[in-house]
Amino acid sequence: MKQEYEQEDDAQLAAMGHQPELKRNFSTLSMLGLAFAVLNSWTALSASLSISLTSGGSTSVVWGLVTAGVCNLCIAASLAEFLSAYPTAGGQYHWVAVISWPKWVAILSWVTGWINVAGWVALVATNALLSSQLIVGVISALHPSYEPQRWHQFLIYIGLTLLSFVINACMNSLLPLIYRGAFIWSIGGFVVVSITVLACAAPDYNSAYFVFCDFINQTGWPDGVAWLLGLLQGGLGVTAFDAVAHMIEEIPGASSEGPKIMIVCVGIGTFTGAIFLIVLLFVSGNISDVITSAAGPLLQILIHATKSNAGAICLLMLPLVCLVFATLSVMTTSSRMIFAFARDGGLPASRFFAKVHPRLGLPLNALILTSGVVIIFGLIFLGSTSAFNAIIAGSVVALDLSYAMPIAVNCLQGRNTLPERKWRLPNWLGWTADIISLAYISLTTVLFLFPPGLPVTGTNMNYCVVAFAIIVIISVIQWIVDGRKNFTGPRVNLVPAEGVHED
Repeated sequence: MKQEYEQEDDAQLAAMGHQPELKRNFSTLSMLGLAFAVLNSWTALSASLSISLTSGGSTSVVWGLVTAGVCNLCIAASLAEFLSAYPTAGGQYHWVAVISWPKWVAILSWVTGWINVAGWVALVATNALLSSQLIVGVISALHPSYEPQRWHQFLIYIGLTLLSFVINACMNSLLPLIYRGAFIWSIGGFVVVSITVLACAAPDYNSAYFVFCDFINQTGWPDGVAWLLGLLQGGLGVTAFDAVAHMIEEIPGASSEGPKIMIVCVGIGTFTGAIFLIVLLFVSGNISDVITSAAGPLLQILIHATKSNAGAICLLMLPLVCLVFATLSVMTTSSRMIFAFARDGGLPASRFFAKVHPRLGLPLNALILTSGVVIIFGLIFLGSTSAFNAIIAGSVVALDLSYAMPIAVNCLQGRNTLPERKWRLPNWLGWTADIISLAYISLTTVLFLFPPGLPVTGTNMNYCVVAFAIIVIISVIQWIVDGRKNFTGPRVNLVPAEGVHED
């Protein structure tokens, strides 16, 4: 059966203009493990509590996640239709090309590809930053006299990036096993930490009113704007589900299994993330101490719940390892995205970055590019006090914009551009999901570019705007020099191969 699926998948890939170059090493469980490791919702949400605790408080933490979760489920459902019809590692930029008007194919595909590449590289930086922040928090808890310096965290950040590169480059055949382990570790860690903190903190819980209704605004923005800015935490926790698309050429049964994995990982992430955040708020104690703690909000909550630094640090190891897994899996996906876009001539030196290493069986040059740009991203952290928010905002905004492009083009053409496929939403549900998706992305794209607090200074401004400007400048120069003459979008055949969509 697996061999039949692989033959079917290779035929469908060939119909879209690409020869299969990557081995289909990933089972459905392995890919679900990778997708969930990328989202890593409960750990990403708890590690980024500092975003929403001062920008809406508990109401932003809980209801912001619910809002982001519902909207991202709509986005995932919309994109799942594209994934079922065109299961290619190019993902969004490929989907835009096959449904666009002929004269707009090249430019829309180019823009979508660059935005998606930028989002994935920024997401690698985000996970390395969250991991390094937890490690610095552990040091602060163990040594109260320690004064963390930004360059200390930067060095840890670089170390985590290089570790992820080495594992990706040298242990490619073991990655499916690693991601299955990551999925089990994440679910197990979620259960262990939740039960432990509830048991240790009993009966010293915060009130239900505090958990679900308490509002805090320390941003300087009006209350409504502050709450919406707090959506960034929830958005981070349930985004990046397109990892399934960029790894789709490495699993059997791609057109049927891929959409299921995409939907399920968002659902699991929202569910586990909401429960874990509610548990943390119940056991958090004095929220002012949590917000101002040098150890960071998550570790301070664990210290309060367990009444022990050692016990809290032991519990923190569970989400910390999850974040390391996430950094590893996001780098895997980012390198595949760069490989796919370079394969179609979308990047400078595309032939170089589209090479698959003959012995390692992976796009090593794309992996090197990912690691190098991530380290450059880290330089923003050295120069800005709001770099934490800026890097996270950059990843969420870029990925959301890449999701919006194929959805918007499909809507403008009446949602009738996709061929027959195994995953198909009823027409009314498809329109509903698309409209909610586009409204959410439009709102958050503007809001997440705002500075996290007022008054704005040179060190606390949101440098996400600057990062985007640099990416736009590079992409425009590359388009003028090379893209407009040579880039025609992905190599596609609009007529799917015979029998591709049949079981």
